[in-house]
Amino acid sequence: MADAIRVLLADDQELVRTGVRLVLRRERGIEVVGEAGDGQEVLELLESLVVDVVVMDIRMPDLDGIETTRRIYARGGPQVLILTTFDLDEYVFDAIRAGASGFLLKSTGPRSLVEAIRVVHAGGAIIAPSATKRLISHFQSCAGDVSLDPTLDQRANILSRREREVLAEIANGMSNAEIAARMCLSEGTVRTHVSHILAKLDLRDRVQIVVFAYKSGLIGLSRNA
Repeated sequence: MADAIRVLLADDQELVRTGVRLVLRRERGIEVVGEAGDGQEVLELLESLVVDVVVMDIRMPDLDGIETTRRIYARGGPQVLILTTFDLDEYVFDAIRAGASGFLLKSTGPRSLVEAIRVVHAGGAIIAPSATKRLISHFQSCAGDVSLDPTLDQRANILSRREREVLAEIANGMSNAEIAARMCLSEGTVRTHVSHILAKLDLRDRVQIVVFAYKSGLIGLSRNA
């Protein structure tokens, strides 16, 4: 299938993998190229398969989804979309810190899963609605207490003033359209700023921008600074 998004399914339940595979099989432009029952098998398959997106469960034997995601990210491997039954804060935060670009629940509908795969493949990020607000609230609640990382602060110095403003708005949960309206910019200009932020800070997606903003202290910037 030419130019298809190549997906690897990782779940210790064969029935779940079968269900997801059947959903994706109906989609033009998406191809399931492999399946794994645990994290170690995922890593082994990535040595021989060309994969764009790994759809990953968290609770798997031998090597769980969080640690597998961490190792994939360290290797510069494909994007990871976590698909789990457990809507727990610790899993959301750990998955994002490990490098996942998406976090969805298995209760999500087929269309949402397909869209999520397309989003993370395009370099975006997506989190289950129930987890998104909690993620931002988590960082907002601890922003005043967190020990700022001076290394991150130094990296942030390469951003322009406008890029810092856009970064702060992303960390507040704003979409490109909302940022454009608030800052009186076109959406195209906002997308350009986001691309520059990702490139300059060596980040993969908007989720990592949120994490970076709080850890570096940039979220405290005034919008008019």
